[in-house]
Amino acid sequence: MSTPLAYFEAMYARSPDPWDLAGRWYEQRKYALTLAALPRRGYRSAFEPGCSVGVLTRLLADRCDRLLATDRVPAAVRATAGRVRDLPGVEVRQLAVPDEWPGGTFDLVVLSELLYYFDDRALRDLLARTVTSLEPGGTLVTVHWDHPVAEHRLTGSELAPVLLATPGLDALTELRDPDFVLHTFARRLPGGRAPLSPAAEEGLV
Repeated sequence: MSTPLAYFEAMYARSPDPWDLAGRWYEQRKYALTLAALPRRGYRSAFEPGCSVGVLTRLLADRCDRLLATDRVPAAVRATAGRVRDLPGVEVRQLAVPDEWPGGTFDLVVLSELLYYFDDRALRDLLARTVTSLEPGGTLVTVHWDHPVAEHRLTGSELAPVLLATPGLDALTELRDPDFVLHTFARRLPGGRAPLSPAAEEGLV
């Protein structure tokens, strides 16, 4: 069974930032590596489900013309909306993925510290919806804690083979940090072609 909403509501009832995302150096470093791993300088339209209190959201906004950030917990949505209220390109909504999913397509989807809360069915559905929503050549970035946690069904290392086997995606980057696992993927282009690497885009190879 996926982690119930009540678990997250209780976390936010105890603290406005339950994981201290705004304060910990661990989080700041992880976010910097996440942004550095993105293969494009900028994105037209991005989707970040499970945005929590919006620390990563604000950083992503510098790289995106438009960014949709969502969370299933009302307190998290309010916190994110407050953090990005001065950024007109960011929209914040309450959504419970994968059952609720935005329309349209994106050239960036960010799944950060999210996937290990879902059971097998919901995880398959979420990844399928992600691939369908990604434009050809679009980027998916995933980042997940790699230590056992009672509320996490999987660690980052255990999620890795599931992600790598997802149809329609080509793996670009893999970072195995002592504490987390980060991947970037590209949605395959028509004809099954892989997108150009950043160096190839600039004519270096």
